[in-house]
Amino acid sequence: PHEILSVLLWAMFFIEIAVPLLIFVPRRACRATAFILLVILQIAIAATGNYGFFNLLTVVLCVLVLDDGALPRWLSRFTRRPEETIAAPRWLTGAVAALVLFFTPFLIWSAVRPEGVWPRWVAAPYRAIAPFGLVNSYGLFRVMTRIRPEIVLEGSNDGLLWKPYGFKWKPGDPAEPPGWVQPHMPRLDWQMWFAALGQPQSNPWFFSFLERLAERSPPVLDLLESDPFPDGAPRFLRAKLYAYRFASVGQRHRTGTWWTREELGDYTPTLRTR
Repeated sequence: PHEILSVLLWAMFFIEIAVPLLIFVPRRACRATAFILLVILQIAIAATGNYGFFNLLTVVLCVLVLDDGALPRWLSRFTRRPEETIAAPRWLTGAVAALVLFFTPFLIWSAVRPEGVWPRWVAAPYRAIAPFGLVNSYGLFRVMTRIRPEIVLEGSNDGLLWKPYGFKWKPGDPAEPPGWVQPHMPRLDWQMWFAALGQPQSNPWFFSFLERLAERSPPVLDLLESDPFPDGAPRFLRAKLYAYRFASVGQRHRTGTWWTREELGDYTPTLRTR
């Protein structure tokens, strides 16, 4: 429901923008609070989306926020003893924190406006510190799409009856429920999703993929859930583009489908394999 999504949205903004400031507070309780909230966010993301091992890596980074005394005893053997600890001057820690916090809003802004159109007074200092790797504008999903385009790959021997290839993880058959994939990272299914967000000319690997299907390459066929042509490659291949959406609760009860989809057109023209 929209109301629940709105609450979760503001909770996400609070945890991602305000809570990280607690990392720089000297009190252990503040840093522990930041650790707990950041890990809760990662667990919530992992429970509602398939992002492979990204959430696990982020949780591991969050452990560095904790003081050694907050770690379990069995981890103490891997931590420095007090006499071996190297403490940075407070002024240096404060300067680095201030620098990072100063540029963070501009990096968020860069998700909407590319670096090439930044004001000069922002771009110049950013380029000056860029070689040090202190901050950057990287974000895996910093610009979210409003629709979910998916490529449906089909084959045919007569150009009239088309059969779809089944993938192990990405949406295809509307009656198939979404699968649980993480922490595995299915490269082909991910690449198919990213390819659907662009043009085939920007994804030359996709045509190599079609060539391997036409050759019936065993390693490539093993990446698929089902091959509708077990006796030989089809004479024709084509890729259609669809917009997928989750079915509503009512649609799910009436039809048994998990997805609804709308055809957007051809992703590639019909290709002859032999």
